[in-house]
Formats: sequence, structure tokens, C-alpha cells
Amino acid sequence: MFDYPKEIDRICKFIVDYCKVSGFKRLVIGLSGGIDSAVSAALAVKAIGSENVFGINIPYRHSHPSSAKDALLVAECLNISFKTLDLSPMTDSYFDNYAKDADRLRRGNWMARIRMNVLYDYAAEKNALVVGTGNRTELLVGYCTQYGDSACAFEPIGHLYKTEVWEMARVLQLPDRVINKTPTADLWEGQSDESELGIRYQDLDAILRFLTQGIVTTAYTKEQIEKVRKLIKLSEFKRNMPPIPERSTC
Repeated sequence: MFDYPKEIDRICKFIVDYCKVSGFKRLVIGLSGGIDSAVSAALAVKAIGSENVFGINIPYRHSHPSSAKDALLVAECLNISFKTLDLSPMTDSYFDNYAKDADRLRRGNWMARIRMNVLYDYAAEKNALVVGTGNRTELLVGYCTQYGDSACAFEPIGHLYKTEVWEMARVLQLPDRVINKTPTADLWEGQSDESELGIRYQDLDAILRFLTQGIVTTAYTKEQIEKVRKLIKLSEFKRNMPPIPERSTC
């Protein structure tokens, strides 16, 4: 169990040190209205100040209206600059003209990558780094889009399990509405993280602790553990840089 105030200070030092080494004084973050981006933004503010953090919400027309409201709530709570950019025109234009038959997974992955394009362009405008919002749970099982939401300068909560992110949010005194909402990437109507993963985050974290840290658990079947093990293995490519052939010596 973390000493959360101490861990918050440690992460803030990591952010400050990374900014210094990289030569940047500002940070841009995509505020989805969800818990991960809220915690990441709060840590960024504690590290370098609210005047140096810029939030942007990038909804699609099928996004739930509460997501934008919750993103604004977080921005107001943290006193950071905030704006909204509608993803719908660029998304619909592409699929209407070039990929009318694309299923919702293709569309969702495309939107995740375009969102990151927007964030990086906004970061270029502000001379800032893009803050990642991925947690350890989702990174380990590959619940992210390669070069989409997984693209960033650094991941301040990438070492925290999802259940730990919730606990840290409470310590940071983020809005209860954001902490208690159903986690979702909000890429299509009715989407939720746990329904896509097919497992509750509390159970997933317990199994991941067993598989990666050897923390014994007897509450899960062999089939459940193997399912998670397979998710880790199949998503390994998402956690690595693109492979390069070894240079020939001849």
C-alpha cells in the first residue's frame, strides 16, 4: 500500500525533473472527464503550477455530454486553462469519403490517434510537452491505442494500478463525480472500459499483482488468470519501441 502523500510528492519531483531535462516549462493534457486524466492533470499542477498546464477536451458527437462537463469541472477545480475542440468534422469527413464501411473499432482507434495529433499540435502552439494519462493496469493489458492515447512525452501514473489511481484521486481531493463515474474511453455510445475488458478493475488489478509481482491470490480461477496473462503477452508490442534489425558486421 502506498503512502499516497509521499507518492504524490515523488511523482511531482519526477515531472519537475523531466521538464528540466527536456527544456520545457509547460504541459498540455487531454482532459476526457475521466479519472486518469484528472489525476494526471492534478499532479502536473502540483508539480509546475496551474498557469503552466493547459487542458483540452476533444469530444466526438457520440461522446456522452457528461464527459465534457466533467472535463470542465476538473479544469475549474485545478484552475487551469481549458478549451474544447470538436473531433466530429474531421472524423466524419474521413470516414464518409474514404472508409464508409469501417467498424467502430477502426473508427475508435482512428479517433484516438487524431486526438493525439490535436494534442501535439496544441503543445507545439504552447511550447509544451504532452502529458500521458495511461495507468499501469491498462498499459499492461494493452488497453490503449498504439500511437493514440499511448503517445505522450511521459506517463506520470503509468506505474499505478487503476485502483491506486482512484485512491490517489481521493487524496488529491478531486471531484466525487469524476471519481465515482464509470470508466470509459467514450469513443462510441455506451462504451465502458470494464465491459470491453470483460473483467472488473478490482479483479484485474489483483490478477496483475499476482502475475507481475508474485502477490498470491486464491480468489480467481486458472482460466481467469490465463486470460489476463494472454492479454499481457499479446499486447507486448504496444509497450516496446518498433524493432530494428541488428546492424550487419559485414
